[in-house]
Amino acid sequence: MDVRTQFFTYGEDAESRLLLHDGSDFGPVTLAYETFGTLNPEKDNAVLVYHALSGSQHLAGTNPAVPGVGDRWDVSCRTGWWDDFVGPGKAVDTDKFYVICANYLGGCYGSTGPSSINPENGKPYGGDFPQIALADIVDSQLPLYDELGITTFHAAIGSSLGGMLALNFAARYPERVKRVIPVATGLASTTLTRVHNLEQILAIENDPNFCDGHYYDGPPPLRGLALARMISHKTFVSLHHMEARMTDRCEQEQDEFSWYKIRTPLESYILHQGRKFLRRFDANTYLQLLSAWTGFNLVRDMGCTDYREVFADCGHQEYLLFSIDSDCCFYPEEQELLRDELRGAGLKVDYVSVSSDKGHDSFLLEPELYTEPIKRMLEKENRRATPGSVLCAQAGLS
Repeated sequence: MDVRTQFFTYGEDAESRLLLHDGSDFGPVTLAYETFGTLNPEKDNAVLVYHALSGSQHLAGTNPAVPGVGDRWDVSCRTGWWDDFVGPGKAVDTDKFYVICANYLGGCYGSTGPSSINPENGKPYGGDFPQIALADIVDSQLPLYDELGITTFHAAIGSSLGGMLALNFAARYPERVKRVIPVATGLASTTLTRVHNLEQILAIENDPNFCDGHYYDGPPPLRGLALARMISHKTFVSLHHMEARMTDRCEQEQDEFSWYKIRTPLESYILHQGRKFLRRFDANTYLQLLSAWTGFNLVRDMGCTDYREVFADCGHQEYLLFSIDSDCCFYPEEQELLRDELRGAGLKVDYVSVSSDKGHDSFLLEPELYTEPIKRMLEKENRRATPGSVLCAQAGLS
């Protein structure tokens, strides 16, 4: 399945600019997006997918290049990040559904972000790009849905950071979605998440090449970005999976250390994870998304007193939650809290506990553990779970 990125631009005049959470407005905004399947005449078979932290609009199939992205669209980007899940006959069946995924505002894969040219001065925005919230990312995509004529989505799906966006969309615009499928996510950033994110932010900001975000005409903050990715990577994969992927090689670049010498495969592996990220991502975008993630809190963001009030208008929605038992990025307790708060608000919720040794990244690697519940939810054939029940998904079973 060969696909190409499409682009939608708005906000070129004062009336259509994007209103941000801080009360300022911003524009123009270009969104890079891809679609899969066919939108039916009733326009009621659309499924919205939000990508994870370092993902892109390229959900499935093969896309060899994205205009304006250049070398950042490397070989690791060309196959869709959810290719095993989206397509004919797959979990999200493109023979039945019209699927859309957009790169986020602040992104680096074709949507307007810090590396985009500021029309006011002809230079990249860099550190002058507004500091965005997850709600801004959600709001920035609404004009695209209107342009496509999609009033209400059949479902919204999001994994990890994308799950928080799906929850934000469902709570703030309840009339625009019927089914919500959050995968390995939570209702708010936890204390541990905020600590990890601050470590990553400081790693980038303390790189001497960062220059307050204005580094596009000079050397980029590669060492800071690599360190940030190393800090985060240990939360994305389980230790067992990390050990299984290590090789026997021990290597380091000359400028990485002056005194310490790499001497174990584990050290070499984690350095490799940091290095390869540099080829495909932008440090300013990483900062923007980390900051937005850190600040996510639905109760506060919506000016509510509790989650019952947050989901008060969502009674028509159905939820399918996935939790991964080895996840140490979004621990299972976060999904259990989400389940309990949704049920406390009177909503219909199915809860799937995935048993995996691959950690948080299971949602990218093991379609067999997710496909059947997703298909049941999307195709209205799932049996409703009674309060307190748990559906289990193990290797080869669901």
